[in-house]
Amino acid sequence: LFALQQAAARMALQPFDLDPTSTRSAKPGSMAPFGSKVPLAEPSWYQNLNTPYYNASHVAWRAKLRDFFEKEVEPIVDDWDKQASMNNHAACGEYVKRMYAKSAQYGILPACVGKPWPGKYTSAAEPEGYDYFHELINVDEGTRAGGGIAWAMMGGLGIGMPPVLNFGVPSDRALQDRVVRECLAGEKIICLCITEPGAGSDVANLACTAEDKGDHFLVNGNKKWITNGIYADYFTVAVRTGPPGSAHKGLSMLLIERNSSPGITTSKMDCMGVWPSGTTYIEFDNVKVPKKNVVGRVGDGFKQIMYNFNHERWLLAAQAARMARTCVEESIAFARSRRTFGKFLIEHQAIQHKIGEMARQCEGLQAWLENVTFQMNTMSKEEQNRKLGGHIALLKLSSSRVAEFCASNAMQVLGGAGYTRSGKGTKVERIYREVKAYAIPGGSEEIMLNLAAGQFGFVTRRAPDPRDKIIKQLKDELKRVQSKM
Repeated sequence: LFALQQAAARMALQPFDLDPTSTRSAKPGSMAPFGSKVPLAEPSWYQNLNTPYYNASHVAWRAKLRDFFEKEVEPIVDDWDKQASMNNHAACGEYVKRMYAKSAQYGILPACVGKPWPGKYTSAAEPEGYDYFHELINVDEGTRAGGGIAWAMMGGLGIGMPPVLNFGVPSDRALQDRVVRECLAGEKIICLCITEPGAGSDVANLACTAEDKGDHFLVNGNKKWITNGIYADYFTVAVRTGPPGSAHKGLSMLLIERNSSPGITTSKMDCMGVWPSGTTYIEFDNVKVPKKNVVGRVGDGFKQIMYNFNHERWLLAAQAARMARTCVEESIAFARSRRTFGKFLIEHQAIQHKIGEMARQCEGLQAWLENVTFQMNTMSKEEQNRKLGGHIALLKLSSSRVAEFCASNAMQVLGGAGYTRSGKGTKVERIYREVKAYAIPGGSEEIMLNLAAGQFGFVTRRAPDPRDKIIKQLKDELKRVQSKM
């Protein structure tokens, strides 16, 4: 019996056939182990498990990204976070500029703006068979150092550039070409400006105005919680070009240049986490913007904002998934070294169960994330927006809750070390501060549930409201009175 069990185990460990020369399509198979040796510290395809999604092109891309972030980013993360917490804008600005330039040298930045690869605007080599799994690897590897670093290096570009790429600047193609090239080359920084002090998820009620002055718009209003805003050279701004009360039909998007547009004031906000990202409060005070700077068409702003939301939420879900997994890695590594009551902390069953529960949720989240990524790979952008809105909303919700659960439990495993902004608990302490940046931005958890309920059509018919009958009677009476006047 024992011999049969051993033979069965050997058979179970044999990988499916994988053609190592193929980069066009993934075949079920296993890849060589990669990354951390800590159990469950990496996604399953890093762990020598079979995968239907990844191939040799993804393996090469992953190696390039791991090399970049380990060599160029991880050595400066702690100081970058520290300087940001002290509002040392000069030091943080230098870090941002340096990392954008280095990312461009490695050919990474074009992978921050979605699919297809923007080959028209960059000389960076496109990975063979480039797809959303390449971008997922980009986000995953980039978040190992923390959410604030990921937002600093990819946040503004990843959400600020897609409207320009997807809808263009039809009246000034030269401006479009220059802005995209400069940003993908790491020479300039762009950010997306949608959220306002009085409107976040309620996009239709944005109040920042762009008044038509003939040959230009005059922009007035405020934007709040804008990633990379303090460092930005360009602003992709949602504005109201329609009259008051025009709701979603009165929105447009403008591409605004800082240096040629007096009246823009940016102030870094003191937030709970993601400090290196440069969360910003922006004031537009009588800013003259040429009409040729309209992104797409006037009045299409709401459509443009919605068009990119799924991709943004998918990015946030991927980041939260890696942050949660980092908590598992840090918990196991710490518990293996820490001694309590004459034994290693990891030997205590309560700790094993705590970490096991964290890992269970991480593995489930990763499988869901990769399934949604596969759906994106097999759909046009229009089909994604038709079919995946509810799925991605629930994915984002789940990712923020898993990240929050893992951060809280990792903090308990590390104890005082996790409560300290140095030493062995540095990563866990940072992630604990950052998880709410995934539960709120990009659509709060409550909004995600509402969106999913609407997308899936939970309610097929509504119960009659007694008030409707009374309202109808009052309206009929009003009409009757008005007809006699």
